[in-house]
Amino acid sequence: MFEVYITKAAKYLPNEAVSNDEMEAYLGLINDTASKARRIILRNNKITSRYYAVDKTGKSTHNNAELTRNAVMQLFDKDFTPQDLEVLSCGTSTPDIFLPSHAAMVHGLLQNKSVELNSSTGVCCAGMNSLKFGFLSIKSGNSKNAICTGSEKVSSWLLAQKYNHETTNLKKLEEQPIVAFKKDFLRWMLSDGAGAFLLENKPKGEISLKIEWMEAFSYAYELETCMYAGGDKLENGDIKPWSDYAPEEWLNESVFAIKQDVKLLDEFILSKGAESMKDAMDKNNIKADQIDYFIPHVSSNFFVEGLKKGLTEKGIGMADEKWFMNLSRVGNVGSASIYLALEELMNSGNLKKGDRILLSVPESGRFSFAYAYLTVC
Repeated sequence: MFEVYITKAAKYLPNEAVSNDEMEAYLGLINDTASKARRIILRNNKITSRYYAVDKTGKSTHNNAELTRNAVMQLFDKDFTPQDLEVLSCGTSTPDIFLPSHAAMVHGLLQNKSVELNSSTGVCCAGMNSLKFGFLSIKSGNSKNAICTGSEKVSSWLLAQKYNHETTNLKKLEEQPIVAFKKDFLRWMLSDGAGAFLLENKPKGEISLKIEWMEAFSYAYELETCMYAGGDKLENGDIKPWSDYAPEEWLNESVFAIKQDVKLLDEFILSKGAESMKDAMDKNNIKADQIDYFIPHVSSNFFVEGLKKGLTEKGIGMADEKWFMNLSRVGNVGSASIYLALEELMNSGNLKKGDRILLSVPESGRFSFAYAYLTVC
């Protein structure tokens, strides 16, 4: 088995940062009415700026594949060119199209040479699944290098025009013409961007991060779906897929909107997160005092205190000074968030050889969790 190192990290955040007060100028007003939930949600998530790959008319400035390509290109230099790449592994929740795969579309933009491709889908863990594919490929000796990415282009999914048809129909039915909280909630949580890591079988440069281990957990066998798109949840908890709806229902019921069952989220995301992190650390004989930097992906600052409490109750609490987060500055970018946070730390100049980093990524889709333990060398 070979060792695996993150030798370089890059990011791409489109256009200019968007403040809280500017959000509806980009995403639009549903039914020409300002969201009543927006300020409450922003107060809880404490995100103050984010990035959108759309302009104020709702026109896209980049698609997901372009965002990813722009991050990947920053990893190349005279010592590692596009012609040296062996594996391209891309994760996202929001591919531009159903098929071909997201990785194939990114590869098409790179126009370099034939490489092995992997596309990871899902929600926030898609980026970590992408990373694990590259990690295992190099670990096994199948390849000498890989580029792994996490990216999201969610802004076009959140534009008001995608919901207006639903509110018009609610008006006709004389129902309250607002979009359900499970849909409106996410409009003020999610944003765009891409991150990329270069993985190699030898350390390189001033700082490399050795991937010691990666672990992943799913609780789908016991918990129903929490976050979903391209379908809707029935009363029994099952998901009815978009292909079983009539075409007119796709608009009437905003079938393709991203939705989240906030009651399920509140009940399980922290408890299962603490449980799985304890299991990952126990399996690899890691204690909290063997971690210098803890990078958790959290969708909202609302969950931070609860996560701290849950970890402490499991005996794996982290001192506040170990936590590293950039949620407030770059927003919740789903599968790209862990890439954006580690890229910022890796390029901060604050890391020193021997530092140990734990990455933690929850996914509320059907409650999955992924972890990685890194050593600075």
